[in-house]
Amino acid sequence: MADQKDNIDDFKVQTAKHPNMSTVPLRPHSEHSKDRMSKRLSTESNGTSDGGMGSSTPVEITALEESFRRFAIHGDTRATGKEMHGKNWSKLCKDCGVIDGKNITLTDVDIVFSKVKKKSCRTITFDEFKVALGELARKKYKEKTGEDAEAEVFKLIEGKAPIIAGVTRAVASPTVSRLTDTTKFTGSHKERFDETGRGKGKAGRVDLVDTSGYVSGYKHRGTYEKKVNKPTEGRPM
Repeated sequence: MADQKDNIDDFKVQTAKHPNMSTVPLRPHSEHSKDRMSKRLSTESNGTSDGGMGSSTPVEITALEESFRRFAIHGDTRATGKEMHGKNWSKLCKDCGVIDGKNITLTDVDIVFSKVKKKSCRTITFDEFKVALGELARKKYKEKTGEDAEAEVFKLIEGKAPIIAGVTRAVASPTVSRLTDTTKFTGSHKERFDETGRGKGKAGRVDLVDTSGYVSGYKHRGTYEKKVNKPTEGRPM
């Protein structure tokens, strides 16, 4: 009984020191799990992790960064979406309309890519990607200020995804058509195909000897056998 009384006295002392301790509502475990999940997603979008560098300032992924990741992983199953190589950079500028053929050409895009990337790397990061877009923006929109020009280029890219082209169709060439038209074949080549253009097979490649006994050009071949072997049913005995 003495020990229980001492515990009650200690609790009263702690309550007196911290009067708001008992009034703080306890949060359920599910809310703690949601907070941890949201924090992890926000830090992953910023390229950081819990306890790592930059984890104190997590940011949500922007539409521009989302487009960057879509083009960065296009055609490469091993890509992480954090870096983009030159081929996909050129495709992004082409699909999003950054290349107009006048102020911005494919050569300009390649030059800017080589300018912003590190010397020992073949890819660019998202920060270098924005720097490259700034270079192209000032050249594409010469009449606007730097910030306004960048905003216009960002609008061209935000929310976009790589354009997947359809199956390549073979283009009919007059030369190929002339070489494959069997009606214009001459000599031995003409004998290899029938009137419809279908190949005769071995008969069109090898001279087969006719051993039937009929002369060439005889049109009633096989009629004699039919007359001789005609059934005798109905004949009087």
